[in-house]
Amino acid sequence: MYIIAGLGNPTKEYDKTRHNVGFEVIDELAERYQIDISERKHRAFCGRGVVEGQKVLLVKPQTFMNLSGESLRMVLDYYKAPPEDLIVIYDDISLAPGQLRIRRKGSAGGHNGIKNIIAHLGTQEFPRIKVGVGEKPPRMDLKDYVLSRFSKGERELMEQAFKEAAQAAVMMITEGVDPAMNHFNMKKKAEEE
Repeated sequence: MYIIAGLGNPTKEYDKTRHNVGFEVIDELAERYQIDISERKHRAFCGRGVVEGQKVLLVKPQTFMNLSGESLRMVLDYYKAPPEDLIVIYDDISLAPGQLRIRRKGSAGGHNGIKNIIAHLGTQEFPRIKVGVGEKPPRMDLKDYVLSRFSKGERELMEQAFKEAAQAAVMMITEGVDPAMNHFNMKKKAEEE
């Protein structure tokens, strides 16, 4: 079984902020595959279902972003799943709004949610989908920026990105991480050229 976790902050206050793009991708997958993600366990909202013939568990940790690892450690322990069966979806300020980057493993890159997951899992070896939310403006506090909402124009880009990130997760579990990286990471390069 694959575990697909989208990172974000609980409560309405943080709904649709830059830091919550992981939740929005999980919502997209849940809607697309009719998976109910209302079950509350492992300090998260969870939902089991089938995506293109593969069993999946969709997870939205409710621990607040910087403690995401607490929830995901509980999920992996409960299902006896190895970290390589976990796909984490989260915001990245080093990518333009809507741009995706898939990685098989890697450091936290300054992202506190990922830092906490690495600390709790004891490894950096888990696949992830980074969803670009744009660079913070000069003289703006990083926390204020990631907790801000998208402009109308950015929102349209992001709606498309959520669909693409959901598709990337599907490709990762049906075809593998490398094909998904080749498709989605190269796609942006082709658009830039």
